[in-house]
Amino acid sequence: MDNRAEVRQFLSSRRARITPEQAGLELYGGRRRVPGLRREEVARLAGVSVDYYTRLERGNLTGCSDSVLDAIARALELDRAEHDHLYDLARAAHTSGRKRAAAPVPSGVRPELQYLLDTITGAPAFIGNNRMDIVAANALGYALYSDMYRGAARPANHSRFIFLDPRSHDFYTDWDRAANVNVAILRREAGRSPHDKGIAELVGELSMRSDQFRTRWAAHNVRRHYAGTKFFQHPVVGLLELNYQVLGLEEDPGHTLTVYPATPGSPSDEALKLLASWAATENIVDSAQAHARS
Repeated sequence: MDNRAEVRQFLSSRRARITPEQAGLELYGGRRRVPGLRREEVARLAGVSVDYYTRLERGNLTGCSDSVLDAIARALELDRAEHDHLYDLARAAHTSGRKRAAAPVPSGVRPELQYLLDTITGAPAFIGNNRMDIVAANALGYALYSDMYRGAARPANHSRFIFLDPRSHDFYTDWDRAANVNVAILRREAGRSPHDKGIAELVGELSMRSDQFRTRWAAHNVRRHYAGTKFFQHPVVGLLELNYQVLGLEEDPGHTLTVYPATPGSPSDEALKLLASWAATENIVDSAQAHARS
């Protein structure tokens, strides 16, 4: 990933979305040639010189202090995910002179993590990596994403499923939202791991094969994604409304545990019980793991 280009495009896209009125600035005469704020207006709001902010927006964050980053974040009204992303880009700029290839992502997980997954019997659960792969799951996790394992792409990958598999449009009740969230998460991961070859290859593949992905990637949106509610239209049990919690795995960098419990006593809770019965009948775990090895 080209750090300077990433910085330039991210800052300019955030500047373009804020009007002077939103920033509390007085408008002076003359037609504005650019959408949103001008560079000199951002510099004034951040308390830095125009020349210095111009240098930053041209992609050079080398040596930029935390206090300046915070001031730029306030001026551009960045949310928490965007603020974190700006820090990630600055960190990458500081280390650009000593680039190191990212460590290979393991194809599976430690046995202890699979044991943990297998103890979760009432909710779908899976472990994913920063490249949107599912690297391990429990029985309900495989059952929830059974359509993903019917596709040819290996390892099973959320981004490829959403943008390259037509079945995803039926599986996600709000496909546009799912697509937007997926790209925003992937963009944030790319900022955290700018030298990760696997992320770069995934982004390159999807940019070549999907106009929908390419348009969203160009927006430079980022997102924190740790808790909330998702809706799925499962081909076997129908509509599922599931809460989700995402937990980082400190001993396995780049990996997270995601669990999808339903509200107890809800229709989705009953649907998960039906899904568990179907998974056992269809030997869904053995089938998914066999597909993963193929």
